Amino acid sequence: MSKSFLPLAALSASVFVVGTAEYLISGMLPQVGSDLGIPEGTAGQSVTAYALGVVIGGPAITMLTSRLPRKRLAVGLMLLFAAGSVVCALAPSFGVLVTGRVVSSLSHAAFLAVAMVITTGVVPPEKTGTAIATVASGFAVATLLGVPLGSLLGQSAGWRAPFWALTALALTAAALLAAVLPEQPAPATRLRPRDELRVVTRRPVLLAIAATAVGFSGVTTVFTYLAPLLGRVAHFSPAAVSGLLLAYGAGSVLGNPVAGRLTDKSLSATVRGVFGSLTGVLALVPFAVVWQPTAVLVVLGLGLLATATIAPLQGLILRYAGAAPTLAVAVNAGAFNLGAAAGSALGGVLVAAGALRWTGLAGAFLSAAGLALTCLVLPRAAGSGSPDRPRHASPCSRSRSAGASGPKPY
Repeated sequence: MSKSFLPLAALSASVFVVGTAEYLISGMLPQVGSDLGIPEGTAGQSVTAYALGVVIGGPAITMLTSRLPRKRLAVGLMLLFAAGSVVCALAPSFGVLVTGRVVSSLSHAAFLAVAMVITTGVVPPEKTGTAIATVASGFAVATLLGVPLGSLLGQSAGWRAPFWALTALALTAAALLAAVLPEQPAPATRLRPRDELRVVTRRPVLLAIAATAVGFSGVTTVFTYLAPLLGRVAHFSPAAVSGLLLAYGAGSVLGNPVAGRLTDKSLSATVRGVFGSLTGVLALVPFAVVWQPTAVLVVLGLGLLATATIAPLQGLILRYAGAAPTLAVAVNAGAFNLGAAAGSALGGVLVAAGALRWTGLAGAFLSAAGLALTCLVLPRAAGSGSPDRPRHASPCSRSRSAGASGPKPY
């Protein structure tokens, strides 16, 4: 067993806990609304509150805690998450529930950021992509198992029970992190908040973050309304739709580690390959769903590629973030959430307009836009000694002048 196994396993388990919380309440909105005396639509705003906490609060918490030792910070963030879960479990009103959700969300992006930084410190550089995928797999497993099981518990034991379960899991994860994570001091550079912001606002980092938000929104444009698409257009039974959603989740679990290994071999080729493939699959969705066998194939393909974006995009951020990787990853985590929200909103507009079948074309356009953004940030010219610098210019570079030099890692 390698020295990195236990730290990576502990971080992945912690990410599973945090990832389960984000959409857990979505499956319990009727119970929450009935208990707190609010409409389901109002109860659903607790998901929005969590997302905003990740997007806005995550980077702020990351900057405020940038001088803390990494291990201590990881444990503290899990304890903060546990505190938010307790507030949710005890909430006597919707306002208190939202407060608890926001408290939990503050640890989401910040924990993911510090987890990625710790990950890069416990594995050799050539294994970074695989390690990132291992830790990020906690999110895929949360989608496949955590959220459905939590919703099932909420339906049988009341909506508060899953939050008590999350509290127990978060405390267990904090104890596990304290036991197995290596000591990592705070960054020696002691950057001030404005210095970290300066790093994050560099052109390559901003382009990578934009690629995350735009490219990932293409996935959620389709996924958010995948169940009605399979039911109304492909005419699958409700039981078959549930099975296909499970298959989508299983594909997500498999696609993430494969992308991680490919990222170790070539970051640039993996980013382009994933986004190019994702664009193609999304473009096929409107035409594949009219026949059930091809509908099954595109669901599996979409599941495999959805989480395959995580490792290369995080690797891209870590490459260019230079002295402030923690803040950059926190902002990128917010970009994933922002992309998810934007994609869901766009899908909702299309569904309301009677264009449910054609959400895939909108998703393909967004994914292609994400690919175009990565072409602006990835190395332009050939070089030697790196798997990311092939002997021939990449497709992204052929349209540029021969004498131009690409952006340099900071």
